[in-house]
Amino acid sequence: MDFEKKKEWRDIKDKILQPFFTTKKGTEGTGLGLSISNDIVKAHGGSMDVHSQPGQMVFTIKIGF
Repeated sequence: MDFEKKKEWRDIKDKILQPFFTTKKGTEGTGLGLSISNDIVKAHGGSMDVHSQPGQMVFTIKIGF
């Protein structure tokens, strides 16, 4: 994988939980789903982590009881 593709994945990972961030074209998405999910998890004292590699992203949600 070339440097530009690796940089692109890092940039996406850093922004993916921000409101209105989307990788979709045009009017296909609002970019709010992951941001709202993250806010809900935080409101319950938890955290959402993103682990990525090209072609795959894994979201881990941790909520303590």
